[in-house]
Amino acid sequence: MRAMVIDRYGKVPMRLAEMPTPEIGEYEVLAEIHAASINPIDFKLRDGKVKLLVKYKMPLILGNDFSGVVAKVGAKVTRFKVGDEIYGRPRKSKIGTFAEYIAIHEDDIALKPKNLSFEEAASIPLVGLTSYQALKDILQLQKGQKILIQAGAGGVGTFAIQLAKLMGATVATTASEAGANLVKSLGADEIINYKTEQFEEILKNYDAVFDTLGGEILEKSFEVIKSGGKIVSVSGLPNARFGKEYGSGFFKTMLFSMASHKLTALEKKYNVQYTFLFMKPSGEQLRIIANFIETGKIKPIIDRVFPFKDAQKAMEYAESGRAKGKIILKIK
Repeated sequence: MRAMVIDRYGKVPMRLAEMPTPEIGEYEVLAEIHAASINPIDFKLRDGKVKLLVKYKMPLILGNDFSGVVAKVGAKVTRFKVGDEIYGRPRKSKIGTFAEYIAIHEDDIALKPKNLSFEEAASIPLVGLTSYQALKDILQLQKGQKILIQAGAGGVGTFAIQLAKLMGATVATTASEAGANLVKSLGADEIINYKTEQFEEILKNYDAVFDTLGGEILEKSFEVIKSGGKIVSVSGLPNARFGKEYGSGFFKTMLFSMASHKLTALEKKYNVQYTFLFMKPSGEQLRIIANFIETGKIKPIIDRVFPFKDAQKAMEYAESGRAKGKIILKIK
């Protein structure tokens, strides 16, 4: 099969290669991939920034979510049959959706929303699961609460705004002038122009923050939350709590604790709970998300679709930070 691979960690270009079509286990399906999406985790993995959490053998096929058709089923698969149209996010040990096929556990997929094309469906799994686990599982966002969602016009942001509004929250978000109309159309109640305004000077007494940027932006986010509030980040540093829950072992947990000491100090200063989210695949949650989409409560936001041969150009465009919504690879 054709696949986009890297041969080593670092800011290296992907290359188109012939790779073996994966063998499937008894609980797996072989999915023929029709479309995949580009996500920030792809270039973080490429650069080796998550090696402490998960390591891969080279050559490595990148890609973390997809839509496609079931081509083959394992002996103990019960929920899917050949020909089913599916979408999913493979578990971290089995990534590789920038390819014509992937072997994926049946627990990690769901039937794709009936009202979406393959390209639209491929835009959903990673950002949908990330947003659902951040807002529902960790923040436990309630009707009437106020949440700041950073980078609202990005892939995660466009989904998270819609989900937060569906949950009855008041939503503030950061966006450029170019992204303001988009986030407003998705339901954002307050829009901070991050190029001309400082969100931490404008927003106060928020219940929650969903951070997708990390660094200084994450640190400033503590200033907008009221005592007892929560921050969840997909771009910040893992802390000791994460290390223990993830089962990272004593040494790695100590490293996380030392690296995140500034965030721990901010937690204590503001009486706020900080959680690092390393999203988990879930076919069950994808079925819930499919229902939201099929009933018109949430819609996919796509910036651009690239042909498979231009996967490297798509990756470079994703890294530019200019995209409004998701970037898709059309594979079939």
